[in-house]
Amino acid sequence: MIRKTLAIAIPASVIADTPHLREKTSKIGYIGRAAAIFRVNEIIVYADNSKINQTKDLDLIALLLSYMETPQYLRKRLFELKPELQYAGIMPPLRAPHHPLTGRIRDLKIGMFREGVASSKSKEGTLVDIGSEHPAVLPQVQVAFNTRLTLKINKINDHIEVQIANKDEIPDYWGYNVSIEKKSLGALLRIKDFDLTIGTSKFADKFQDVANALTARWKKAGRILLLFGAPTRGLFEIFKDENVNLKDTVDFVLNMVPNQGTETVRTEEALLASLAIFNLQFDFLR
Repeated sequence: MIRKTLAIAIPASVIADTPHLREKTSKIGYIGRAAAIFRVNEIIVYADNSKINQTKDLDLIALLLSYMETPQYLRKRLFELKPELQYAGIMPPLRAPHHPLTGRIRDLKIGMFREGVASSKSKEGTLVDIGSEHPAVLPQVQVAFNTRLTLKINKINDHIEVQIANKDEIPDYWGYNVSIEKKSLGALLRIKDFDLTIGTSKFADKFQDVANALTARWKKAGRILLLFGAPTRGLFEIFKDENVNLKDTVDFVLNMVPNQGTETVRTEEALLASLAIFNLQFDFLR
């Protein structure tokens, strides 16, 4: 069976209708939490309005999502104190497998995976902070300090010994990566190599009307991208700015919230609704 990866693309203007940093942070926390619940592997933040400079919002969203995804015990090492993070404490904890609740050595087991950061050198090798009472040792491997690493515990005796691990060997969900697309959605689709691309819009086919065709494509796809529009402009309008027809650019355009009772469905609401439906239909969590 193909091991699938799921990416979502959200617009920079997802926070444009929330003026205060506290509310912006809360909204991004909602998005990060939804992504983790449904095991999203990558969150792409894209520029959706070429008429204005969205760099500030792009960077803020990416910063908050990255901070949220980082295990708590590594945040002080990997993130500087910034005004943009002053409300980061209101974001909900992910409670994903790579965010362990304890760092006690007695709770660690051989074969367990942890995230860590290289902190210093010793005669045994590189010392790595894995959130335990004492740093772990990474023998005979040269890595830059303050580099985040995915590690596997090999030995637990007078010290903890670890090795660098490949995330593909981890059976559990291990968080999401965050990237920024500053050019356009069209550029994103040209650069990134996805097997299946799905746009969401209320002006599209109902999910249930194309479920069979989509299921056939989903089974064969390894890398899947789910696109979401902005609070005030949907994907059709965003693509029209590039003189591109959305339906000619992506594989499917779906209405994931048919018969909606509100005039608009916010991006974070559409995200949660869509991922829940895909989870039930495709069981992509396994």
